[in-house]
Amino acid sequence: MRILLAEDDHNLGTWLSRALEHAGIQVEWVNDGRLADRALQQHDNYDALVLDLGLPGLDGQAVLQRLRDRDQRLPALILTARDSLDERVRSLNAGADDFLAKPFELAELEARLHALVRRARGNEHQRQACGALVYDNARKQFTLRGEPLALSPREHAVLRVLVQRSGEPFSKQQILDRVFTDDDDVHPEAVEVFVHRLRKRLDGSGVRITTLRGLGYALEAD
Repeated sequence: MRILLAEDDHNLGTWLSRALEHAGIQVEWVNDGRLADRALQQHDNYDALVLDLGLPGLDGQAVLQRLRDRDQRLPALILTARDSLDERVRSLNAGADDFLAKPFELAELEARLHALVRRARGNEHQRQACGALVYDNARKQFTLRGEPLALSPREHAVLRVLVQRSGEPFSKQQILDRVFTDDDDVHPEAVEVFVHRLRKRLDGSGVRITTLRGLGYALEAD
């Protein structure tokens, strides 16, 4: 999962970024509403938005309103110290999907984010499959023809991206954005290496990674 965190409190933003990334959630953090609005316009690779209402530059309500005015359906969780019924109602009416008041427990934020993303993906099933390849979300494990598929962590992450939307192409940059953090110095061509390795592991199974010229890679089955 990759999220955009818009939070102007430096200590909270630093802690949340580190804690969520430790939990396997990639975080891009901005501390200004204008930067959040710009990031949302320029990138479509976020799975969710965690938005503080009290942002400088452009407040959270305005960021949310602009997001919905562009018909972007990105799940948005409001994170704020303004814990009032009126604030909750206004935020939800403006297009927020969930609301969490400060202070909060990290475990609850993680759970709410996962729930939002599952709903946005159409209540993602516990198991995802493409032909003989199956991914078990609960066990975080791939099987091929019923047998566990041995993968390196990065091979696993790349294949996880592809199996989420079988048949849909992902560009190298889209894959990089979902697999690596901004701190990783990884060139887009590295994706070719992981795809090559995955193709060898899938060889003869009826499941293949197809290159769609100008679009990227797609996971398909016979």
